[in-house]
Amino acid sequence: MRAVAARVTEASVTVDGEVVGAIAEPGLLVLLGVRADDTPGQAATMARKLHELRILRDEASCATAGAPLLVVSQFTLYGDTRKGRRPSWTAAARPETAEKLVDAVVAELRERGATVETGRFGAMMAVHSVNDGPFTVLVEV
Repeated sequence: MRAVAARVTEASVTVDGEVVGAIAEPGLLVLLGVRADDTPGQAATMARKLHELRILRDEASCATAGAPLLVVSQFTLYGDTRKGRRPSWTAAARPETAEKLVDAVVAELRERGATVETGRFGAMMAVHSVNDGPFTVLVEV
């Protein structure tokens, strides 16, 4: 499982002209990719890491600051570009598996008390963000 976590002052996801998820205060925009062999245990670990990641201002985490997260599924994080000019998606999980694990990360974050907004799995999403810093890290489990 792989995530790109960006510190933002605000972020939103729009599908067909409708905002389906948004955070209007400082927090994290998380682009989340699921690998074909990822497990529910890795989803729980990813949620913990994202919630406790100390990359907000003054080395705070979403857990300590009560900051929101916007989680957007992103299978393209597993695009392999080592050969040729066209990415290979063979490492990415099948949609039915990926959706369950993205939902598991979101559920675990909410169980931890986090405020979580999401995109819409499998939809053509327009993601808008105002990066704070910019400060963006890759998180893998």
